[in-house]
Amino acid sequence: MAVVSHYNIAPVVDIFGAVTGRDLGGVASDINKIIDATRKQLPRGSHAVVRGQVQTMQASYIGLLSGLAFSIVLVYLLIVVNFQSWLDPFIMISALPAALAGIAWFLFITHTNLSVPALMGAIMCMGVATSNSILVVSFATEKMAEGTDSLSAALDAGFTRFRPVLMTALAMIIGMVPMALGLGDGGEQNAPLGRAVIGGLIFATVSTLLFVPAFFSLLRGSRLHAANNGSQS
Repeated sequence: MAVVSHYNIAPVVDIFGAVTGRDLGGVASDINKIIDATRKQLPRGSHAVVRGQVQTMQASYIGLLSGLAFSIVLVYLLIVVNFQSWLDPFIMISALPAALAGIAWFLFITHTNLSVPALMGAIMCMGVATSNSILVVSFATEKMAEGTDSLSAALDAGFTRFRPVLMTALAMIIGMVPMALGLGDGGEQNAPLGRAVIGGLIFATVSTLLFVPAFFSLLRGSRLHAANNGSQS
């Protein structure tokens, strides 16, 4: 060899490769399969390691997934402080699993691989979905404070907040359509972000308008029923 390379003091043989016309995650998966198949043929004391952009991508995945989980926990704790309740914030974030399902569904039907921009879009979607849920739950809580039962309060909240929630979600979805189409030079790099936001908000909006009021009525109704039984005894 004309060049002798070292990495962390140990001698290495570098094999360089570039990605053209494919995503980095898919290429990394194929390379790992080849390495696993030939690992037993390596000389004793040597091993194969994938470095470069693949390592950066994996580190970014770990950081963004941790950030996604941390953002959900942080949003929940902030709402707890604001509403002085542990139950109402839990009802508000109950729409987030639907948002995550929508992100996975939309990425699947558009044949878009999970990437760093897609995870960034997922974090953005969590904030919008939570804000829409806050509109519904806060209105229902105000109605219950006026003496309305939990079912009627949930129905009123769903009908009254239907237009604000829908307009907020549609504004975000329509704004993300050009990015999701990936038009122009380099548009495919940011397209997963727009697709993740669109899919997440579609599912989150339906969940906010249908599931969140039902969940509110169920939990608040059972809690009120338990409180009435306790006061009667």
